[in-house]
Amino acid sequence: MADPYSLLGIPRTADDAAIKSAYRKLAKELHPDKNKDNPKAADRFSEVTAAYDLLSDKDKRAQFDRGEIDGSGNPTNPFGGGFGGGGGFRQGPGGFETGGNDFGDIFEGLFGGGRRGGGTGGFTGFGARAQPPRQGDNVQYRLRVGFIDAATRAPQRITLQDGKTLDLKLPAGVESGMQMRLSGKGERGPGGAGDAIVTIEIDNHPFFKRDGDDVRVDVPITLDEAVNGARIKVPTVDGPVILAVAAGARSGQSLRLKERGFTRKDGTRGAQYVTLMIDLPADDERLKAFVADWTDTRAVRGDLGV
Repeated sequence: MADPYSLLGIPRTADDAAIKSAYRKLAKELHPDKNKDNPKAADRFSEVTAAYDLLSDKDKRAQFDRGEIDGSGNPTNPFGGGFGGGGGFRQGPGGFETGGNDFGDIFEGLFGGGRRGGGTGGFTGFGARAQPPRQGDNVQYRLRVGFIDAATRAPQRITLQDGKTLDLKLPAGVESGMQMRLSGKGERGPGGAGDAIVTIEIDNHPFFKRDGDDVRVDVPITLDEAVNGARIKVPTVDGPVILAVAAGARSGQSLRLKERGFTRKDGTRGAQYVTLMIDLPADDERLKAFVADWTDTRAVRGDLGV
């Protein structure tokens, strides 16, 4: 092997920091993961790594400087004994293994954490296990869902980027911002397809309002329906129903319809609250004549302190 100082491009007087800095720069340029189509880069990477292995070991470096070992770490006098060829790379069952130095901190800094292992920190072809094939990228989708569809968990159809359609069942407890993961419906890759990530966005409704798992709606009633009571038709997310309004109903009074709201995560449903709003005609002569000689003497604003 060539002179390790020349391989790293440093003078013989270089200190440990300069040796490490030079190796980091070359390893980043020559690493096999970045030069898959350039076998010469892999050979060069092996050489500079062996050079760093030797020069970063104080004992080996001193032996090399004294001429006792060569750039590969082998004794220059094989019959002189005492050196044993301890440097460089040796052939192992999975490729090359380092001669004893821990390269983990260097490769972790160059290529990110979590890749430590035997040999050169988990890189293919240098004494560690091969990295698994890369999975395809995930694909993001946004699904707009109508208010009533969300409340009733009506099936939704989504078109994937490959043109295929897929019917989705909305999860219990669905709300805006919730994400559904469709396994294997993303980009294809050598290690399998990624996932489709569907973000749900629930539309507002003209008169229904969501309140947690409940639904609220204001329903107008006439004066005679409020005074005398009535059976009126009211809308719900499941379709219209008949609701009994008791005589003497007040504006702002709420009536509860069980299990007409959103489905909770435990499978139960919220309620729907119907708020009665007395609607008076704007200009009705008969109503004006009715109240002309009648005055309500109650202190209806007494609770407000006025």
